[in-house]
Amino acid sequence: MSVLGQGKHGGSAANDDGRSIVARLSGMSDATKRVAKEAGYVSKKLLRSTGKAAWLAGTTFLILVVPLIIEMDREQQFNELELQHQSLLGSRAAPLPPPPK
Repeated sequence: MSVLGQGKHGGSAANDDGRSIVARLSGMSDATKRVAKEAGYVSKKLLRSTGKAAWLAGTTFLILVVPLIIEMDREQQFNELELQHQSLLGSRAAPLPPPPK
């Protein structure tokens, strides 16, 4: 029959495998700190790479898409001006063919 506070082999529960509960908790605390430090490092690296990707996407948008939008707006204004001139002159000419690509 086992007595309270004793393990299978008759030793106390606090001294299983020669380690006390405090030592076990200390080891767990060190492991927790290490895991938290690694998680912080990974999240910092992820945030940095995400920032680089966002900068790359924004710069690409500014260089490639914005001039395209501006040119499309100019073309639309030019077409509206042509339609306005046609209506002022009273001629109902066929619409202009699309510009060659």
